[in-house]
Amino acid sequence: MSLPPKFKGQKLATADTKNTPHTLELYLDYVCPFSAKMFHTFYKDVKLIIAEKYPSQLQVIFKQQIQPWHPSSTLVHEAGAAVLKVAPEKFWEFSEALFQKQTDFFDLNVVNETRNDTYKRLAEIAASVGVDSKQVFDLLVIAPREGGHLNGGNGVTDDIKLMIKANRVIGVHVSPTVFFDGIEERSISSSFSVSQWDDWLRNNVV
Repeated sequence: MSLPPKFKGQKLATADTKNTPHTLELYLDYVCPFSAKMFHTFYKDVKLIIAEKYPSQLQVIFKQQIQPWHPSSTLVHEAGAAVLKVAPEKFWEFSEALFQKQTDFFDLNVVNETRNDTYKRLAEIAASVGVDSKQVFDLLVIAPREGGHLNGGNGVTDDIKLMIKANRVIGVHVSPTVFFDGIEERSISSSFSVSQWDDWLRNNVV
């Protein structure tokens, strides 16, 4: 599937992804426990299998899937969008750090803080992987805008709109959802073990 150049950091870097015949898209939500389970298995072990066995055959893209029934989902994905702008090469590393702290952004852990305070905590996570926290926070903060707009969003609102539009067009609803070569791959679940991933890759990436 195509990927806007501004979101190039969502593509997992392997030895050669310029002319890969296959594409695996992982639609994940930062505050979804099942997404975290899939991500941890994939990022820790499965990416090594791909780099070793299929570096020129498969590209992997992390598609951000906001789940609006958790209000903080928008906020954490805005942080991901900010990292894509500031340091796209750090997107996957940032995502790993954020998934490790995902419970810090569950409903009960954000309900009593301001939106900008949540952004400050997210910028600190970005800093933990070497991304400039001030640049990230400046993109996220809700502050007075030129023209006196009261509902103008922040520095990544337009990017979030584009992500949501793209996901809605193909009908993605739940997380995690996996697409392989543009078709939903329902056989892959969040409970997939490393060996199951290895088997699936061997049977499908040819």
